[in-house]
Amino acid sequence: MFVFKRDGRKERVQFDKITARVSRLCYGLDPDHVDPAAITMKVISGVYQGVTTIQLDDLAAETAAYMTTTHPDYAILAARIAVSNLHKQTKKQFSAVVEDLYSYVNPKNGKSQPMISDSVYKVIQDHAEELNSAIVYDRDFNYQFFGFKTLERSYLLRINGKVAERPQHMLMRVAVGIHGEDIPKAIETYDYMSQKYFTHASPTLFNAGTPSPQMSSCFLIDMKEDSIDGIYDTLKTCALISKTAGGIGLNVHRIRATGSYIGGTNGTSNGLIPMLRVYNNTARYVDQGGNKRPGAFAIYLEPWHADVFGFLDLRKNHGKEEVRARDLFYALWIPDLFMKRVQENGEWTLMCPNECPGLASVYGDEFEALYESYEKQNKGRETVRAQKLWYAILEAQTETGNPFMLYKDACNRKSNQKNLGTIRSSNLCTEIVEYTAPDEVAVCNLASLALPSFVDYKRGVFDFEKLHEVTQVVTRNLNKIIEVNHYPVEEARRSNFRHRPIGMGVQGLADAFLALRLPFESDEAKKLNIQIFETIYHAALTSSCDIAKELGPYQTYEGSPVSQGILQYDMWNVTPTNLWDWESLKAKIAEHGVRNSLLIAPMPTASTSQILGNNECFEPYTSNIYSRRVLAGEFQVVNPWLLKDLVDMGLWSENMKNRIIADGGSIARIPNIPDETKTLYKTVWEISQRTIIQMAADRGAFIDQSQSLNIHMKEPTMGKITSMHFAGWKLGLKTGMYYLRTMAASAPIQFTVDQEQLKVTDTNVAKALPKVRKQPGFVPEAVRSAPDTEPRPMFATNTPNGAGEENVFSKPTAESKNALASKPFKADVDEGDSPKMVAVDAVDKPDEEVSSKAKQDEDAKDGSDARDGDIYADAVLACSIENPESCVMCSGALPTTHALCEYKSNPPHLGAYPHWTYMLAIRPFLRTSRPLFTLHSSLRNQLIHRTMASNSTAPLQEWLVIVPDHSGALHKRLAARPKHLEGIKADREDMWLWGGAMLEEPIKEGDSNPPKMAGSACLVGAKTKEEVLERLKKDVYVEEGVWNLDEVKIIPFKSALRKAL
Repeated sequence: MFVFKRDGRKERVQFDKITARVSRLCYGLDPDHVDPAAITMKVISGVYQGVTTIQLDDLAAETAAYMTTTHPDYAILAARIAVSNLHKQTKKQFSAVVEDLYSYVNPKNGKSQPMISDSVYKVIQDHAEELNSAIVYDRDFNYQFFGFKTLERSYLLRINGKVAERPQHMLMRVAVGIHGEDIPKAIETYDYMSQKYFTHASPTLFNAGTPSPQMSSCFLIDMKEDSIDGIYDTLKTCALISKTAGGIGLNVHRIRATGSYIGGTNGTSNGLIPMLRVYNNTARYVDQGGNKRPGAFAIYLEPWHADVFGFLDLRKNHGKEEVRARDLFYALWIPDLFMKRVQENGEWTLMCPNECPGLASVYGDEFEALYESYEKQNKGRETVRAQKLWYAILEAQTETGNPFMLYKDACNRKSNQKNLGTIRSSNLCTEIVEYTAPDEVAVCNLASLALPSFVDYKRGVFDFEKLHEVTQVVTRNLNKIIEVNHYPVEEARRSNFRHRPIGMGVQGLADAFLALRLPFESDEAKKLNIQIFETIYHAALTSSCDIAKELGPYQTYEGSPVSQGILQYDMWNVTPTNLWDWESLKAKIAEHGVRNSLLIAPMPTASTSQILGNNECFEPYTSNIYSRRVLAGEFQVVNPWLLKDLVDMGLWSENMKNRIIADGGSIARIPNIPDETKTLYKTVWEISQRTIIQMAADRGAFIDQSQSLNIHMKEPTMGKITSMHFAGWKLGLKTGMYYLRTMAASAPIQFTVDQEQLKVTDTNVAKALPKVRKQPGFVPEAVRSAPDTEPRPMFATNTPNGAGEENVFSKPTAESKNALASKPFKADVDEGDSPKMVAVDAVDKPDEEVSSKAKQDEDAKDGSDARDGDIYADAVLACSIENPESCVMCSGALPTTHALCEYKSNPPHLGAYPHWTYMLAIRPFLRTSRPLFTLHSSLRNQLIHRTMASNSTAPLQEWLVIVPDHSGALHKRLAARPKHLEGIKADREDMWLWGGAMLEEPIKEGDSNPPKMAGSACLVGAKTKEEVLERLKKDVYVEEGVWNLDEVKIIPFKSALRKAL
C-alpha cells in the first residue's frame, strides 16, 4: 500500500511515521488523558491505496477534535495537527505569498486577476524584510481547532482552490491594507491581532488589501422615493452592497400601503408585501462576497403602517407562498406612543404614509402631536386595539424569533447624530443606529475586543489599562478604514466621510467572568460589566479626540451633543465610576472635538468569536456542551472552563459527560458537582432575563450606538414576553430585543448518551481547585510573561483619575435555590445569529441543492463508505423491543400483498429514532415549502417500516424510499378509497404520528375531499440499493402506476437524516 506525499511523490505506507508525527505534537499535553495511540489507530484504519498525507493529517486532526469532550488537551492537539498540515502546504515568507497572490492568472481565460491591490503589493515589496521579520508564525498554534478551520475554509485567500495564506499572513495583510505606508502602525496592529487582543470584522478580514477592499460590515438605507424609480434604485443599491459582503438595514415606513391611490396610473398600490418579495429574491440571489455568506437584509417598519399585520406574517412557516418572504429579517421601529397605548389597552390607528405624511420624519412629542392630529382628522385606515397588534407581534416572535424590537424615541433622543435629523432604522444586527437619507447610505466599520485576553491570569485581575491602550489602537484603525475603504455606492462614501461613525464591540464577556470566577448574576460581574464598557468608551473618545487634534473634527460635528459637552452617559442620567477622569476628557474634547460621531456598538460576533475561541459578544453560555453553527459548518464545542474545572476536581469522566448531555448542557442537577461550580456555570436558560436586560441597560450608558441583545426564554408566554419588552423599554434600551430564542418543545434523541451509564451513581468526590487559574488554551504573551509581583486589585490602580477601588471581589457563594436543567433549544436561524444546540459530534454544513442524480450518487456513496464519527452509528439500530416476534426486522416476516410492505395488526417496530426524525429526513426531497402532515390509521402499518430480506444473515441497511406526487396519482388513489379518508379523519388530532403519504395541508373537519398530497415515503431494510430497486419494481403501487419509478429517490436513511440536520 502506498501514499502520495505533498510534493506528489509516491511512497510506501510506514505506520510508524504516523505514530511519530502525532506523538511529536503531543508535547506539553497531559499524558494521563491524551492518548496519541488511539488517534494513530483511527488514522491507520482510514488508510487506503493512494491516500495523500494531507488527507491523513486532516483525519488525525478531526479525530482529535472529536475527542475534545474527553479532555480539553485534545483540542490543542487537533489545532496543532491542522496548523502543521497547513504550514507544510504553504510558503513561509509573507512577501512571497503576496507575490503569488498578486501574480495570479485565471487558468480558464489566461487573464491576470491579482488578489492583492497594486498599492498594498508595492508597500509589502518595498518593506518586505521588515514585515517578514515581524511575523511570529508560532502564533498560528494559538488558535483552537474549530476557529482555525473557520479561517481556513472561509477567510484565508486561495489560489485555484488551494489555501495560499496562513493565519499570520492574513493578519499582516489586513494590517497593511489598513495602514499602507505607515509600517510601525501596521506592525502594531498585526501584533495585537495576532495575540488575540482584538479582531476586525469579517468583511475587513475578507477584503483588506485586495483590489476591492470593501471592509465595512453594516449599511443602513433609506428608501429613495415611494415610486417605481425609487424602489428599484434602492433595490440596486442593496444588490451592490450585498455583493461586497455588506449586511443591510432598510426602512420602508414611507412606502404607501395596500389600496393607496397612485396618481401616475390612476390605479391603486399593492402595498409592502409584493415589493418585499422582490427584495427577498435579491437577497437570495446576491450573496455577500461570492458565496462567503448569504445576503442579508433587515426590513424596518413603524407599527402605525397599515400593512403591519401582513408584515408580521412574512417570515412565518405556514400560509400562502405569495404572501411570504422568509429570507428577509424584520424589525419594528417602535415609538413610545405605541407602548403607552398597549400599556393602557387603548386604541391604535393604522395609517398610510401617502395619506398621513411626515410620521417617519419626527419622533418624541412632535411625533405624538402629528399622529394624534391625523387621528382627530379621521385620516387613519383602521382603528384596532393596541393590544391586538401587540399580540400579533408576540405571536410572530414566538414562532420565528422576529421581528426585532427597537425603540424609535430612545434611539433618537440618545444619539450623537440627533443634530442631523430623525434616525429611521438600525442595521441587520440591531446595534448600529445612524442617520440615513435618500442621498446618504449610513456605513459602519466594526471590530471587537476579546475580553478574556485582558484578564491577568497570574494575578486574577482585569487589566483595564491594557484594555484602554488597545481600544485606542482599534479606534485609530477603524477611523483609517474610512479613508481606504472601497464604497459600493457613492451615497455610502458621502455619508461616511461626513459623519465618520465607527463601531467597537466585545466578545467573551462570559469567558472573562469565568476566568475571574464570577457568576454571571453576581454583583461583582455586574460592576465589571459597567467598568469594561466605561473603559472602552473613555478610550475611544480619547483616541478620537487625539485624531481630531491632528486632523480636525468630523464635518457635521457642530451642533452635536458631544460638541455641547453632552456624552452618552449624560443622556442616560448616569454618573460614571471613579475609574477614569471624565472631566479632563470633556475639557480636551471641548478644545479639539472628536473625529468620529459614533464609537461603540457591541455586535453579535458570531464568526469572529468562533475564530478566537470566545463566547459570543456579551452573552452568557447557552449550554456547557453544544455545537456552534458558523460559516464553515457546525462543530462541537465544550465549555473549556467547566471542562478544566471538572478535570482539576477529578470529576470528569464518560459518565459525567453523559449526564451533562442528558441534562441539555446544564450541570444544575448533577449531585457531586459543588454548588459553587453550579452557580458559576449557569447557562443562559438558568439566568434571569431581567438580569440580562438590566446589565444591558447598565452598559448602555457607555454605548453611543446600540447593542445586539438576544432574549432567551425556556417557555415563552404572552405574559412573560410582554413583561420582558416593557422592562427593556422602561429601562431606556435602544434595542429592546434582537432575536427571541426559545427552547424546543421536546428534546432531540441523544444518540451519544449511554442510557445505562446514567443509571450508575457517580461516586467521585470533588477535589479542591488549584489557587492559580489558567485560561484553557491560549493566553496572550504579555500576560504569560508578566513578572511575578503582588496581585493588584481587579480595578487597576494606575488610572488617569488616581487610585482606584480596592478589590471587592469575594469568593462566590452558592445560591440556595436549585436551577432548572435546560434542554436543547430550537435553532430559528442560520449563521449571523449563531444559535447553539446540544451535540457531541461535528456535523458538516449541508451543501446547496444539486441535481437529483448527483444527490443519489452521493447518497449511495455515503451509504457504502464508513464515516468516522457518524452519530447515527449502526449500533443504535439494534432492536430493543420487548417482544421480538412482533418486530418485522427480528421476526424475518416476509412481505405479503406489497413487495415493500408488511401487513400486521400491530405496527412494526420503528427502531431507535423518534417520529420527527423521519419527517425531517423526508422533507428536503419532497421540495415543498409547506409543513408536512402524515396519514396513518389504516394506512399506518403499510407505509413506514423495515422488512427482512429472505435467507439473509447480513446486517441490513435502512433505505428511505421517497416518491413525490407530481402527477397526482396518489391523490386520486386516496380519493377512490373513502374508507381510508374516514380512518384518517378519526385520528386527525394525531396528525404527526407515523405515516407514508405526506400531506401539504391538514385534514379539515367536514371536508369530504382528499387533501393535497406532497408525496409518499417508506423505510425499507435491505443490503443494497439495487435490492430495494428490484423489490420496488414488483410493488403493486408501481404496477398500478401510482408510483413513477423515474421520480423515485432511494437514499440511505442515515445520510438523508444527516443532511437534513
